[in-house]
Amino acid sequence: MFPNRNLNQKAVYWSNPTPNGYGGFDYDDPIELDCRWVERTQVVTDSKGHEIVSRASVQVNYDLDEQGLLWLGELDDLDSAGYENPETISDAYVIKRFDKTPTIKADAYFRIAYL
Repeated sequence: MFPNRNLNQKAVYWSNPTPNGYGGFDYDDPIELDCRWVERTQVVTDSKGHEIVSRASVQVNYDLDEQGLLWLGELDDLDSAGYENPETISDAYVIKRFDKTPTIKADAYFRIAYL
């Protein structure tokens, strides 16, 4: 089923970014997602209309929160510090933009996050 056949990598996702009062965020417990992670620098427009530089685009089969975090890897590969505080992981990226576009089938979507 489109687009799931292309999702041959794993990513860890921290959702529900909530300001913690100290300049950072608190997140829900991480989950593991199937994805297609493409390292590519490109200029995209964020939800506020500002041009931003994206380091990667990630195709997923799950709705993601802007300002949430994605990390290319598996839950089993995380240490306890990264699990609890993903902002300490150097290659965990903030989701700067998330797009959800319906496919020809009414119940399927193409979802992509820009990091």
